[in-house]
Amino acid sequence: MELGIRGRKAIVNGASAGMGKEAALALAREGVDLCICARGAERVQASAREIAALTGVEVVPVVADHSTEEGRARILAACPSPDILVGTCSPPRMTPDYRAIELAHWQEALQIGLLGPVQFMHAVLDGMVARGWGRIVNIATVAAKYPLEVRILSGGPRAALANYCGAVALRVIGQGVTINTVLPGMFHTAFTRQQFGAQAQAAGTSYEEEVARFSREMRIAAGRFGEAQDVGSLVAWLCSGHASYLTGQSIVMDGGANRSTF
Repeated sequence: MELGIRGRKAIVNGASAGMGKEAALALAREGVDLCICARGAERVQASAREIAALTGVEVVPVVADHSTEEGRARILAACPSPDILVGTCSPPRMTPDYRAIELAHWQEALQIGLLGPVQFMHAVLDGMVARGWGRIVNIATVAAKYPLEVRILSGGPRAALANYCGAVALRVIGQGVTINTVLPGMFHTAFTRQQFGAQAQAAGTSYEEEVARFSREMRIAAGRFGEAQDVGSLVAWLCSGHASYLTGQSIVMDGGANRSTF
């Protein structure tokens, strides 16, 4: 399907690996020129070279922390007028006991998961509105909708972010700008491979066995974890010309782990 975004320019934050990288690659395959950022120079530069070689689009890598003012300024200097903004980041620490969460943990999680994305949207929205076209997609977490003690630092800030996006989306849809949020469940990423790999090593099992056990225990209807490219494909569609009437939504993508009609 032709998504109607060839020649557009996109900023994709957290694009050196995982869902962010797959979102960048999916957009690049549609002919979107990219500015991708991450904190690790080696990985983001390697990802830029890979995506450019696979798709032929222009990919500018920027080494920056997009949750900071300095990092956002560096990214926007490389791409001052994006048509598309995709935001994601590495998940915060797990919290198996809510009583162990300290103020510093909250401050870090709020800056990365809420305040940084809000400030980045502020920086690009006026330009999108003035040009009469824009797409913003934040890749958050299913824990924003379905609370889990172990994911409090991830779910809490991103629930607030989804609420903020829903409110602002109503303000700008009339000027051709949409804002949506993707809420992924369990996917194969570097984070889950590290987490379940460590469990497998401690239990004398394998990563695949630990994933299968977790999928059974959490009653994931698909019986498996998702692939990061599935999220990338959804993000690309939400950024497309076909999604102009969809805005302010938080879309769960979790393989049927959570049961609700709405």
